[in-house]
Amino acid sequence: MDGTKEYGLRNVSSHCSISDMDDYDLSKLLDKPRINIERQRSFDERSLSELSIGLSRGLDNFESAYSPGGRSGLNTPASSARNSFEPHPMVADAWEALRRSLVFFRGQPVGTIAAYDHASEEVLNYDQVFVRDFVPSALAFLMNGEPDIVKNFLIRTLQLQGWEKRIDRFKLGEGAMPASFKVLHDPVRKTDTIIADFGESAIGRVAPVDSGFWWIILLRAYTKSTGDLTLAETPECQKGMRLILTLCLSEGFDTFPTLLCADGCSMIDRRMGIYGYPVEIQALFFMALRCALPMLKQDTDGKECVDRIVKRLHALSYHMRSYFWIDFQQLNDIYRYKTEEYSHTAVNKFNVMPDSIPEWVFDFMPVRGGYFVGNVSPARMDFRWFALGNCIAILSSLATPEQSAAIMDLIEARWVELVGEMPLKICYPAIESHEWRIVTGCDPKNTRWSYHNGGSWPVLLWLLTAACIKTGRPQIARRAIDLAESRLLKDGWPEYYDGKLGRYTGKQARKYQTWSIAGYLVAKMMLEDPSHLGMISLEEDKQMKPVIRRSASWTF
Repeated sequence: MDGTKEYGLRNVSSHCSISDMDDYDLSKLLDKPRINIERQRSFDERSLSELSIGLSRGLDNFESAYSPGGRSGLNTPASSARNSFEPHPMVADAWEALRRSLVFFRGQPVGTIAAYDHASEEVLNYDQVFVRDFVPSALAFLMNGEPDIVKNFLIRTLQLQGWEKRIDRFKLGEGAMPASFKVLHDPVRKTDTIIADFGESAIGRVAPVDSGFWWIILLRAYTKSTGDLTLAETPECQKGMRLILTLCLSEGFDTFPTLLCADGCSMIDRRMGIYGYPVEIQALFFMALRCALPMLKQDTDGKECVDRIVKRLHALSYHMRSYFWIDFQQLNDIYRYKTEEYSHTAVNKFNVMPDSIPEWVFDFMPVRGGYFVGNVSPARMDFRWFALGNCIAILSSLATPEQSAAIMDLIEARWVELVGEMPLKICYPAIESHEWRIVTGCDPKNTRWSYHNGGSWPVLLWLLTAACIKTGRPQIARRAIDLAESRLLKDGWPEYYDGKLGRYTGKQARKYQTWSIAGYLVAKMMLEDPSHLGMISLEEDKQMKPVIRRSASWTF
């Protein structure tokens, strides 16, 4: 590491980089010891209504920062030796591959590259550290008692948020977080340089909406795992959270509490018809709001932000549970909708045309089971199933306990369709033929049952496992992990699988994809030690307004 003095971070263009630039004051925390505080009563167990009454008393104790039962991530066993069964042989290979993907900046690990595939001719941006991709890697290191890399990552990406971000001649919002960054090593000058991408180099030039949400979720996971309060309580982290959420909580022309987004703004980063109000973004938004709530201080700057969070959480949970949820009864109600209703008493509030319901959904929907649909906006309802949005809905408690159970019922009832021979379908079903040409713009990468268009992504295994544990169905996770173990190592840890059943290695899938490796490790460690779930799961707020079934207001 060099001897650069530590001063405040300058605002520079996103085309500039961190090299000789002065370090953030926050970087001083890298060498400070973590402070462990005994867990008393978790904020996750307190209601939003209680928070809105007692906001003024402050959050000095930051009770939710500690793991369930007062366990610190530092004491997490690095293996499953204390469990009653031996670890699978591929676990050691997975850890070796994960450590190979580490990226260092000034001698310290700051993340993991997207893929370590030397056989690929084109590197593209797979040699960069992606914010969303690093999350399962970070969780694996936290669960293995190695939190320093996660702390380094959080600090360095927070530095990047402070840059002035421009795409062509347009300036992005101050709170936007990068999609990815790359570390360049100069062996001659013996310097390291970070170059960030906020969307100006991405395919389609779309800024990532989810990066900021994942950053907040990961900050909470780090704090819960380690009991280290110092990082989240720094003025820089407090400001970073406020900037991220200010972008989303600002008032405008929206009549819904959901976030309006462009195509390609999340894990599905290509044109796939998710523009509007995609369920993945809404679920992550909800979870980030809930994670930020106990971490934000009740000072002059924080109180207003917290007040807005509480109000938005109530509105967002009601909206999602009421209008995005579909099960057998709700599908039947939509099928019988009247249209062109005018007045505040309208039942078909979004004027969804019953004839727009796709044929496949009638056979797909079991009598027991349900899910959050992909998108709801005026005269449009995307009935596709999206795995990440539904799993995050369970983990964040956006889904009620009844809805969470129904989602798991659906997965069990439609195992062949959603899991097949390799977990887990990113979305279902695939779009094809004329619809594929219109929706994707004839994207050759997103052909039917490939990549984002119905492909099977091993990284989603950790989210499925977490959802299974939270809903008390670990046997589903074990079944999925067994499927993954039969193929992943042998196939070289692919990025995704193709085909209706996920039988074939993806036609353009990178090998040794880091989040496929980390997703497997996180799934294994959570199943062996379910207390790890506490760093990524939030309990239900019982004071949330219950969902009101629209079918109850039907009149003829």
